[in-house]
Amino acid sequence: MSTLTALATLRAEESGRAQRLTTVRHTHLAIRPFVLIPLKLAGEACAPLAALAGTDRHAPHLLVVPQPRNRTQRFCFTEQLAALLLPYLDSCREHTETYPAARGKETRERYADAPQLLLPNPGGLAFTRLLGRSTRLRRTTGEHAVDPAVPLLGNWLTWACDQSEFPGSSLLLSMTGLLTAHWATGQSNTEDGNLAAVLGWIDPPADLTGPEAALLAEDPDRHPPAGPATDPIFDRTLVDLIAAYDDAADEQRQAAAVRALETELRSQLLPTWHDMWHGIDLLRDLPAGRSVADRWAYDRTVFTLRSQYVAEGGAPQPRRDHAAGAARRLARLEDAVTRYQTDRAFDDPLVMAEYELGGAAFAGTVVARDAERMVQGPKRVVFRPMITLHTEARPRTGDGKELRSPARADQKAAILDIRETSDGFHVDLELSGGLQNKRKPPAPPGAVPELGEELVYTVLGGHFTAAAVPDDTDVPWTHGGSQEDYQPTDDDAQEVWE
Repeated sequence: MSTLTALATLRAEESGRAQRLTTVRHTHLAIRPFVLIPLKLAGEACAPLAALAGTDRHAPHLLVVPQPRNRTQRFCFTEQLAALLLPYLDSCREHTETYPAARGKETRERYADAPQLLLPNPGGLAFTRLLGRSTRLRRTTGEHAVDPAVPLLGNWLTWACDQSEFPGSSLLLSMTGLLTAHWATGQSNTEDGNLAAVLGWIDPPADLTGPEAALLAEDPDRHPPAGPATDPIFDRTLVDLIAAYDDAADEQRQAAAVRALETELRSQLLPTWHDMWHGIDLLRDLPAGRSVADRWAYDRTVFTLRSQYVAEGGAPQPRRDHAAGAARRLARLEDAVTRYQTDRAFDDPLVMAEYELGGAAFAGTVVARDAERMVQGPKRVVFRPMITLHTEARPRTGDGKELRSPARADQKAAILDIRETSDGFHVDLELSGGLQNKRKPPAPPGAVPELGEELVYTVLGGHFTAAAVPDDTDVPWTHGGSQEDYQPTDDDAQEVWE
């Protein structure tokens, strides 16, 4: 926990109300997100019991598995979920847009929309990952064949869960994670896993404080758990309801047992359904950060490429990544972390303040500028304007580091000198880039900061550069040797449901 987050937590506890951690929303919120609230059978890793799902806050779809230990019924559940989710994915492919490709290449097409799956908490995300893993490699022909929608659903769920590991992706998110990224409550991280409690701190009823609302959220009669685990007290009722279904002597009694299950499970899921949309409303009230649209555009590009891959018959994700694939994925993750940290800090003064406290950034006021400065480079004289910032504390960013400012993110700066003054420090900064490729004065308007302008400079802003990864056909024998294109095997198709 950072210093400012700890301070916000203490203030939340003192005031009885959650405190903002950001000035803007750092995540895209789709106009029509797909909300999924899964429940599983106690004692089982991935035995679906029920789910409430859909895109219409006023008309959720209830899916129920009367006997979660029955393998056939589990696959019926995935078919029903696929009947909801796959058309939602198709609806995101209705329109396309043109976007510029890399320099020297033609423009490209991508979908104008992308799916966004919202789950209540990290436990729901973990359940969804297991559900995808348990279904994506199933056979649609031969012994134990399943409906073609089952592996297709598993393919998409696995892909979405993989994307959720990349910071900044908005394709699959947990609501507790979203809310606690923007607000600090006065409770522990473990308690923040309770969606109703987090909402109680952020937006308590008029006659209650945050702690009082959070305490009420612990009452399973008022706020049943948001899943995927069920309340132990409710499990006693559940055992009787499932037993009644198993013992039904005819179809009429069996149908009555299913209706009783649906009634009880709906009562468990509906409070969380309302909490999910309450959280969406709270997040929509926050203005989006400047870089959110760019990250969502990247999500749409990734979704487009994946859709094309699936449409062309591409194989699902293998059970285990091979060496080269794992190395490339790790490189993408590290790059995503760097970019997301930079985006958040450049969009949000509160986030940047965290880096200032840690010595990775400093703020100051421009007290001098030389917009026509020319210096001798290694081969020729180059155009390098200079500014002097007045700061109250000595910068701790380190010598020789490349610095950038959110005000001019495409312009680099380097510290030339730091001088102590009677009321702080003067920092001389040499500027390069962001001059519209001009090689001599005058500088373009606005390219060089003006006197009196307040700026923040930080070591953030550079991009991660991954080491070269060999092709799949050129992997050293120490890492498994050459890798062929993955094709599911009979062993993969028989993977146990867990």
